[in-house]
Amino acid sequence: MNIQFKKGVLELCVLSLLYHSEMYGYELTSKLSEAIKISDGTIYPLLRRLKNEGYVTTYLAESSEGPPRKYYKLTETGSSYKDNLITEWIALSRGVDRLIEGGTDNE
Repeated sequence: MNIQFKKGVLELCVLSLLYHSEMYGYELTSKLSEAIKISDGTIYPLLRRLKNEGYVTTYLAESSEGPPRKYYKLTETGSSYKDNLITEWIALSRGVDRLIEGGTDNE
């Protein structure tokens, strides 16, 4: 998949996954990789930015498999932002679908 496509939708995908469940970074990467091919280092800069913008918070939780894990949790602001992104995504994808199919609203 084109890297520009991925960058455009990765934020929405991360926020949507966190809406359904709090996750740690590797877990998020694994879930995303089921649908979108991404490298391990792709997600962490995005998570850092989302945290800095107040869309997610973090907390540490003990792990039976090693050191504590940093979990990411969607904030209320993040949930609203996700909803706005979904609205924009639906409008954009419908417009692109129409263009791909060879039509426009002006026909």
